[in-house]
Amino acid sequence: MAFRPLPAGDARITGGFWALRQDRNGRDAIRSGYERLDAAGNFRNLRIAAGDEQGEVVGPIFMDSDVTKWLEAVAWEYGRAPAQDLLDLQREVTALYARAQSADGYVDSVQQVRGNGERYVDLKWSHELYCAGHLYQAAVAQHRATGDTGLLDVATRNADHLVATFGPGDDHTQDVDGHPVVESGLVELYRETGNRAYLDLAHWFVEARGHGIIERAGGEPTYFSDRVPVREATTVEGHAVRAVYLAAGAVDVAIETGDAELLAASERQFADMQATKAFITGGLGARWDWEAFGDPYELPTDRGYAETCAAIGGVQWAWRLLLATGKPLYADAIERLLYNAFLPGVSLAGTEYFYVNPLQHRDGAHPDENRSPAHGRRGWFDCACCPPNIMRTFASLDGYLATVTDGGLQVHQYADADLGPVRVRTGYPHDGRVVVTVTQDGPLALGLRIPAWSDVTTVTGAAGEASPAPGTLHVVERTWTAGDTVELAFDTTPHRYVADPRIDAARGHVAIERGPLVYAVEQADQQGFTVDDLTVDPDADLTEERREDLLDGVVALRVPGSAPARHEQAAWPYRRLDRPGGATHPADATTGTATAGSTAATHPAAAATGLPAGAPVTAIAVPYYAWANRGSDPMRVWLPLVP
Repeated sequence: MAFRPLPAGDARITGGFWALRQDRNGRDAIRSGYERLDAAGNFRNLRIAAGDEQGEVVGPIFMDSDVTKWLEAVAWEYGRAPAQDLLDLQREVTALYARAQSADGYVDSVQQVRGNGERYVDLKWSHELYCAGHLYQAAVAQHRATGDTGLLDVATRNADHLVATFGPGDDHTQDVDGHPVVESGLVELYRETGNRAYLDLAHWFVEARGHGIIERAGGEPTYFSDRVPVREATTVEGHAVRAVYLAAGAVDVAIETGDAELLAASERQFADMQATKAFITGGLGARWDWEAFGDPYELPTDRGYAETCAAIGGVQWAWRLLLATGKPLYADAIERLLYNAFLPGVSLAGTEYFYVNPLQHRDGAHPDENRSPAHGRRGWFDCACCPPNIMRTFASLDGYLATVTDGGLQVHQYADADLGPVRVRTGYPHDGRVVVTVTQDGPLALGLRIPAWSDVTTVTGAAGEASPAPGTLHVVERTWTAGDTVELAFDTTPHRYVADPRIDAARGHVAIERGPLVYAVEQADQQGFTVDDLTVDPDADLTEERREDLLDGVVALRVPGSAPARHEQAAWPYRRLDRPGGATHPADATTGTATAGSTAATHPAAAATGLPAGAPVTAIAVPYYAWANRGSDPMRVWLPLVP
């Protein structure tokens, strides 16, 4: 392992951008999460399994995993901001979990009741080991953050049951869960307890993939990331959340076993995902169908799925690769995912959520099924995997900021924070200035990530002056005096980006980034035109405007472009390229309808292209993470160019 996480409690976000969101998550979301879980029936399922109540369980088969993700959030939040009510909630629900557990360690409330005692009969869909993995992660968090062993006792009894049931050999069940996460959970449990059997079982689950187990059980192997053995795979495929959770577990196993081949395979898969299957936001998963990665460069804007849970899994995978390799590109990926793929999944208030995060929302979009962004962010979902996942990520965010080595500390994410022997103060991500103060006397190799997006970075202070290259880790090694500072100035100039031409949905468009933030044009900020009709000038200057009154305070961008004052609906929305000024459809000649291709167009570009006449406009762009906090208005990230 190149880097190590900071010891528990040594990293603490103290103010600024992320502290505001953590505070709202802890004060409002986590505490109201108890009521949400209670209303949805999650706790009642456990009470029925425990024999405390009678009746039928409700909800999806994986209802227990929402409880344990919430318990993990409670634990990390208690470690961040101790409060008696959090401890009381934790102990109440942990005791309920313990009562629901069978004598041999098995626990899965829905399966215990609905399955009439049957276990592991349809593991590709039952999520029994998925629920176990989240239980283990919550138990480790609880033990580290509060010192309580209640959930850890439940987890180790369950893990001992899995060790006795699964794995190689004639006496073990030759099966794997359809939804990975048990792999990472087992490795974390091994790290907490030292029980090697947990690591060995995690290793077996990783290696068992890609050998036909799920296919022989009737499952489609691509969907379940089971088509190719993990160490032979060259990319990610299938259900996006399943794929990235499996990848994170594989890196955990590689780190603990020293398996260089498995680690190299994971790096290869991550690189291909970044090159061909990630949205500009970092979002993962192109298809609503099966919540899946699509084919290479299949990255639609309006139908992009980019599930919030996939972003969280992507952060977890990149974090493990950063620890294993020390390569700053993984810290860059974490930053992109956190700001532009994870954060859009939750309202600024912290209590309403998006399951799906498309890069375009059309005017007149109809709110159909539960996950549709046309509803706006929602307080809960029928399949409620995302809200408690967001809660635990916010509560544990401090741990992603920095790492340590013998004699060194590396700062990877910038926020107001105390990080062991240093203090960081910044207005990031809206401001590119960062001040790092060393708080202890003595030698230290201080590593500072230089983001790949910062064309010119200056580093000044006690150690002199430097201009490190983008995408590197700049290390200042010296003997420090408490109070010494290093100041970083990152280049946050906004830039336009174009997509690889194979990304059909973004061809002929630009996206705008400023610093680490992807921007969007949202209808709430525009006057006199609709976002759907906007085209932008690729050469005009982008101007910045600091808006403390807008969306908790953002830097808005003024984007010159063109748009018609009124969109004319054509009788037929297609035109012949060799007849730019003529009728687009036979019906035009008889109906007299003004169309996008008619000679009524007066704008010079319209005469050449058949597009409706457009007048110069200035669009306002805001950070994509903040859209839909004023209603679910039309929005787009990729902006078509003025013809």
